[in-house]
Amino acid sequence: MLKQGILTVYFLYLSFGATVWGQNPTLCRTGFTYEISQSPNWGKGKPIITAIYPYSPAELVGLKTNDIIESIDGIAVTNLTPDDIPALLNPAEKNEITLTVTNLETSNKQVTVGKECKRNDAITEDQLAEAFAMYSLESTSERIFTCPFQTTTASDTIDYALFHTFAFGPVDQDNQKLEEAINTAIEKELRKKGLALNAANPDILIQTYYHYKKNPNYRGENKVTVSKPNTYRYDLTLNRMQKFPFLSHSAAEAEAQYLLQLGFRLIDQRFTRGRILWECEANEMLDSPFRLENYAQTHIPLMCMQYPYTKYSRNVQFKINRKAYNYTGISYNINKLEQVMTVRPGSPAQTAGIIARDIIEKIDNHPLNHTADEFTAAYKQFITNTMKYRDPKTLFTDANGFTHCMYWDKLQYIQVAEAMQNPKNMAPFTYLYKFAPYVNPSGINTCTFYIKRGKEKLELHIRPTLHEEAMIQIN
Repeated sequence: MLKQGILTVYFLYLSFGATVWGQNPTLCRTGFTYEISQSPNWGKGKPIITAIYPYSPAELVGLKTNDIIESIDGIAVTNLTPDDIPALLNPAEKNEITLTVTNLETSNKQVTVGKECKRNDAITEDQLAEAFAMYSLESTSERIFTCPFQTTTASDTIDYALFHTFAFGPVDQDNQKLEEAINTAIEKELRKKGLALNAANPDILIQTYYHYKKNPNYRGENKVTVSKPNTYRYDLTLNRMQKFPFLSHSAAEAEAQYLLQLGFRLIDQRFTRGRILWECEANEMLDSPFRLENYAQTHIPLMCMQYPYTKYSRNVQFKINRKAYNYTGISYNINKLEQVMTVRPGSPAQTAGIIARDIIEKIDNHPLNHTADEFTAAYKQFITNTMKYRDPKTLFTDANGFTHCMYWDKLQYIQVAEAMQNPKNMAPFTYLYKFAPYVNPSGINTCTFYIKRGKEKLELHIRPTLHEEAMIQIN
């Protein structure tokens, strides 16, 4: 079953999406999402930043996930209701807002965040890359995955913002290499959060524990199960989804050949010595061997995402939105896609000579004089007709619930490229992925835009910039 009305759905989502946008005729964003904290240990009752969008004003000024918003333009959030906050974060009459934020590194830091605006009838290349993601799932997709983490917070109310330094407990000399690898991964994540290593007088002592063994109760695979779904998770160290030999957290333990456990505790050394402030433990069932050291490097960054703001006590669900696409700087008219709405200053398109209100007759050999509905129908037909060129071994379900996502079969790249060139498939926006061999076997990442400007006709050559971004958040 294919997604229905793909372009229509994306246009609606992207116009009224997760970030707060302004009213017609202009849509504005600051580039972050938030929620009101229910955690007694981190900003209870206050807005907590849950995601920062790449290339956004929020990212540019250094806002971070888990920042607590203390005030908005000088108004303390404790004096506001949750219904007051959206309007203050995106005031119609102002081009910027001043936030006071607290994180593990600093308290009551002020930052001024500009607003990024566009017309509500414009669609950007970033948005089109998501709308046409099936051209290049290898580079652009939104996926959800779950890790079997059990996270425990302090049993009493204690503010994690009071703890600034950490140290590690003694290393087991019999497992020195492994423990040093685990500690190195933890240290890297805590430093990124603003904590400092202080072996002499730490606020927090970190204690790690682990085991890896063959399962003494292994009884073989479940014969009733027709097929096991592949387990994919995002590897922050490599910035890509990886396949792992882990069973689903809902599988029976008797189906696992190996059992793996990795956990670490943050122990109070400042106020109530020995009190466990925070603990995260992973328990995995495996159908083939896997090194504990490799597990730590991949999963400790994910485990640490719940500190200091913990949303889930077990089975943490993550969402990863990853995109790589050709950026020219053009935004298009949603209602008339061949019309250039805006061109970003200093962009490749502006350098090439494209201006607002230009009519793009063709991109390379693909005409643009079709409606959004016609592009949608052709795109859906392309997806159906090219399923035979995809690799079933890479099957996954995306965040929208589409169960037939697969990468292209590397042995079928030529056939894929030919299908994209077929006029019936109306594929001008494949230029967004022209850097990929299954779109453009020549490897020459230059696009030709055929422009109509009044009575004048132009042939302009653009060398796009490759934009790569990945946003991972706890879902």
